[in-house]
Amino acid sequence: MKRKIIIGGIPIILIIGFLAFYFLYLGNPKNQILAQVNNEKITVYQFNKELEKIESPLREIIKEDPQPFLENLILQRILLQEAKKQGITPPVRTYKDISKESKSPEDIIIEELIKKRFSSSPTVTKEEVKAVYLQLKDQLGGKSFDEVSSEIENLIRENKRQNEIRQYITELRQNSSVEIDQIRLKKIASKPPESDTEEDFKRALSNGKPMLVDFGANSCLPCRQMRPILKEIKKEFSGKAEVLVIDVYKYPNLAREHKIQLIPTLIFFDAKGKEIFRQVGVMEKEKIISKLKEIGS
Repeated sequence: MKRKIIIGGIPIILIIGFLAFYFLYLGNPKNQILAQVNNEKITVYQFNKELEKIESPLREIIKEDPQPFLENLILQRILLQEAKKQGITPPVRTYKDISKESKSPEDIIIEELIKKRFSSSPTVTKEEVKAVYLQLKDQLGGKSFDEVSSEIENLIRENKRQNEIRQYITELRQNSSVEIDQIRLKKIASKPPESDTEEDFKRALSNGKPMLVDFGANSCLPCRQMRPILKEIKKEFSGKAEVLVIDVYKYPNLAREHKIQLIPTLIFFDAKGKEIFRQVGVMEKEKIISKLKEIGS
């Protein structure tokens, strides 16, 4: 009888052991691999740690579409690996340097790699400088070639250098072994905030109340900076005015209809649905409230 009880208990012990292993090890962000770069791991924990350095609301925007941020971490890892191959280490610094230095040791190593790789400046010919001068001549306020040639030469040289650096990084990326766990990447992505619909817009436009509409997008940083302000105003003017947020990428027809060229664009409508005022760019809360009161809220 005792033997049967012991044998029957084995599956339960195995299940408990598996669950403990899953939650304590596999469920730990430090052990969840998000990407592998030349056999070096980038974990969810490392990803989140880097993300914590970013201020809101940019952090929230990145979390909604984490792929570009992960790609930057991958490029950083590739460059650090290349620096290690070449024996590059950060320069020795005193405590005074450390107190003034805002760059991380990783950033310093990457800078040293780029300096070593591109120690000589790109060549710029006189013909190249003349060609650019002729292109920009009408915008130079009548300045002669001799007056601006050195400045144009420096601009061309810096542009060439940046192109060479981009090409170098692209080649390193192409020659690296990179594996991304797309399923896990999707799991850590957060859901973007909901915006109002075209139907909401049409309904609000005809309900006999003044209206403020923010034409923006979730991926627009100034737009996201406006969201908490608009949320507060919507609550304060409940029953007096409509406050809507329209995503121009979801509703491009509305954006075209109202001639939206830059975002965010805030448009104020009176109680009859007529546009009274528009502001391109961020607007302070006090000014928004003043404008709403001015149009009858």
